[in-house]
Amino acid sequence: MSEDAAFDDLMARLRRGEPDAAAQVFHRYAQRLIALARGRLSGRLRQKVDPEDVLQSVYRSFFSRHAGGEIDLADWDSLWSLLTVLTVRKCGKWADRFRAGKRALDAEAPAGDAAAWEALARGPTPPEAAMLAEAVEQLLNGVQGRERAVVELALQGAPVEEISARVGRTRRTVQRVLQRVKEVLQRQGDGAGPPPAG
Repeated sequence: MSEDAAFDDLMARLRRGEPDAAAQVFHRYAQRLIALARGRLSGRLRQKVDPEDVLQSVYRSFFSRHAGGEIDLADWDSLWSLLTVLTVRKCGKWADRFRAGKRALDAEAPAGDAAAWEALARGPTPPEAAMLAEAVEQLLNGVQGRERAVVELALQGAPVEEISARVGRTRRTVQRVLQRVKEVLQRQGDGAGPPPAG
């Protein structure tokens, strides 16, 4: 079967609603469209809109229009062209949406902070991860037993109730431990150093 015949057959199956045809179209272009959306969305906008959400919206529009007979495509190139146009337009609509009124991204952070937003959007580099591990170890230095477990669970984002249940301490005790650690951190941040021993 020629490539044109294969394309026509796929489009016919897609119009009939065959899931494997939709999956074939989806997988053929998904990664390229995600990369395109990522390139079209600014760093701060990617904090609000995931490129994969754009991809889902593009395919939702394409599949519904195609099923309704609104789209007549000649070949793979015309399909790719249509999907890229849809992706670019949807990225533009998201940008317009967040520039308008109360959603304005510029109101959330100064434009000069783009590098800071990019840094937050990515994971830590190996040196940053090493520094973080060292800072956590310094924080936990001198904290032993169940108190150490309390701090470790809090650093993992566990709520007080869960920490209390997991370490077998009352909620009030967990809160006291966390308050002490917070006070130590504040003193270190103020340059006062750790509390005197004894």
